[in-house]
Amino acid sequence: MTPLTNKQTSIIRTERGLTIAGTRITLYDVMDYVIASYPPKFIRAMLDLTEKQLNDALSYIETYRAEVEEEYNFVLKETEELRQYYEEQNRERTERIAAKPPKLGKEAIRVKLQVERAKLEARA
Repeated sequence: MTPLTNKQTSIIRTERGLTIAGTRITLYDVMDYVIASYPPKFIRAMLDLTEKQLNDALSYIETYRAEVEEEYNFVLKETEELRQYYEEQNRERTERIAAKPPKLGKEAIRVKLQVERAKLEARA
């Protein structure tokens, strides 16, 4: 998979993967929105891209869809594995923090948060 003609040299490969040149935004960031069926105008606003940058990214994704999706799925899998790893590494610390009594003067806030959490869980 190589960049298209001069028109599309705005898509480059960096250590982060396929990236929009001059940004830290990867095509995988764009793919999150594409897969969720967000309109281009929304994607552009969320990622603070120019119209040309977004058009080049979308065109690249369309042209090399299979390869980009393969890399995107790999990135998602790798991200989930890292999340699980760090969740496990921090499980003891998280449990220890959760077991601590609330700080003095914060009891009312904690009760309010627990009430709101219960409401959210009841909706789910």
